[in-house]
Amino acid sequence: MAKIKKGDLVVVIAGRDRGKQGRVLEVFPEKQRVVVEGVQRMTKHVKAGRTTRGTRTGGIETIEAPIHVSNVMLVDPETKKGTRVGYRTEEIERDGRTRTVRVRVAKRSGKDIA
Repeated sequence: MAKIKKGDLVVVIAGRDRGKQGRVLEVFPEKQRVVVEGVQRMTKHVKAGRTTRGTRTGGIETIEAPIHVSNVMLVDPETKKGTRVGYRTEEIERDGRTRTVRVRVAKRSGKDIA
């Protein structure tokens, strides 16, 4: 189970964008990197071309580049500050069967992370 998932609100704790908050857009677990909205913006030069309708494409675009997962920290839902992530196991009974489910928990406040 991943500590940081797509859609989580995170704060950057290292690098030139330190202190910025944003939502996780993509997660690359094999490379240990995440793409955060509004963080690590790079300019990309796109070759000029045409679409099927005849409109021109290309030019200079700004995109978010991946950032290492160790440089971001999950934002606590209660205190709105960075927090570590822990896990709690729960026994859920459904249709007469018990299942063990792991729930992500904010270490700072103890609240569940959705």
